[in-house]
Amino acid sequence: MDIPVVYFDKTGAQNTDLTLQVARERCLTLGIKEVVVASTHGGTGFKTLKVFKGTNVQIIVVGISHSFHSEGWVMDNAIRHQLENQGAKVLISLHALGDDINAGFSGSEVFYPNQIVAETLRRFSQGMKVAVEITIMAAEAGLIGIDREVISIGGTHEGADTAIVVKPSYARHFLNFEIHEILTKPRCPEEG
Repeated sequence: MDIPVVYFDKTGAQNTDLTLQVARERCLTLGIKEVVVASTHGGTGFKTLKVFKGTNVQIIVVGISHSFHSEGWVMDNAIRHQLENQGAKVLISLHALGDDINAGFSGSEVFYPNQIVAETLRRFSQGMKVAVEITIMAAEAGLIGIDREVISIGGTHEGADTAIVVKPSYARHFLNFEIHEILTKPRCPEEG
């Protein structure tokens, strides 16, 4: 197979439009019926719905858990309802690869498997870590199956800069998770 990968010079929101277009094209080529996308405040979710409009592809928007309310990273309920009214499924949950009980011990010298996996994926990019994580979260919530490929879209700070084709798994069966294709990603994990 000769499948191009789009590499971005910088991380961030300026890559969102091209990431979504590449994901849409590959989704239609492969006949994938579900796209999982990270969206903290809803903006990337709305852009994804617009790009995939008329494709019969289900959009699953995954937001950050309410424990980040003090940082201002929680999706407003009105935005959530607007996304749902436009056809998206919305999931707000704790992160599969962090921010759980283990995070309460992050100052200790003990490293937990989810932290090791998260840091390994960040070697590719923050968006890669996010894309894998939200796919696990969506599978755990029963919003996607684990028996078929999906496209997962994540990003660094704001917007989307990473898109991958994956075969999902549940967290407790993480070793069954498969990344089949990298569609877009920043060339370097972080700017600088």
